Amino acid sequence: MDKSFTDRHWQSADGLTLHFREYGSAGNRPPVICLHGLTRNARDFEDLAPHIAGQGWRVLVPSMRGRGDSDYAEDPESYQVGTYMLDVLALLDTEEIDSFVSIGTSMGGLITLALAAVHPDRIRGAVLNDVGPLLETAGLDAIKTYVGQGRSFPTWMHAARALEEVHGDAFPDYGTEEWIAMAKRTLTLCNNGRIAFDYDMKIAEPIMAADEAAVPPDLWPAFGVLADRPLALLRGELSQLLSVQAFEEMQRRAPGAIAATVPAVGHAPTLDEPEARAAIDALLARCA
Repeated sequence: MDKSFTDRHWQSADGLTLHFREYGSAGNRPPVICLHGLTRNARDFEDLAPHIAGQGWRVLVPSMRGRGDSDYAEDPESYQVGTYMLDVLALLDTEEIDSFVSIGTSMGGLITLALAAVHPDRIRGAVLNDVGPLLETAGLDAIKTYVGQGRSFPTWMHAARALEEVHGDAFPDYGTEEWIAMAKRTLTLCNNGRIAFDYDMKIAEPIMAADEAAVPPDLWPAFGVLADRPLALLRGELSQLLSVQAFEEMQRRAPGAIAATVPAVGHAPTLDEPEARAAIDALLARCA
């Protein structure tokens, strides 16, 4: 499998230089855009993206503001879904993309839902990975325990063990090799020789400042837009964020959707699992 990609950039409306990886080449299909989770970056899709590109798709994998090789924002308040959506729209305009197939993990799925609500014509099909209109408080609270902690480590093994301490319950079958691979996707080697998380610690500020008593937005209408398109729904069997009940309700409201539970994995499946790959391949076949 050819894993080569081109590093490219685009500008946000507020002047940030943002980075994306481009795999494959443009054809007569809509491109696929892979949108990562809260603390992640473009490396999250380093195996999935070339797999999709090998099937004849152009694949764009952005690192959202404050992550990876994208600029950090001067205003931490911009670290929220509404701004990420505007950044994606700027990418679409820069690349002259009318519509695309979205693969969204966690936060990436929320960006997809936001786009569906405001610009339904831009989304040709979608994969929602362990995320939906209803999210569990337990899962959100778990995220708050580790985001923005700012730790660093002397070796990749130390980094891998730290990830296992936090995420071990979500990936009980992982061995040392898998934890090191996750570490290399999630952290980066800094100029001082230490290994640190590859995101701006200030992404945590809007999350921590959010009013827990506030009524969350109703995302079911946006989900209804996606339900009319080719749609794949994925849930990690051990997920604390997307409940079985919410997942079943999503399937009830989108009876034509491809749905798969990824066994022995919590939040969130990496999309390298066989069950996830099969669902994505089936979804892309519908979009081709």
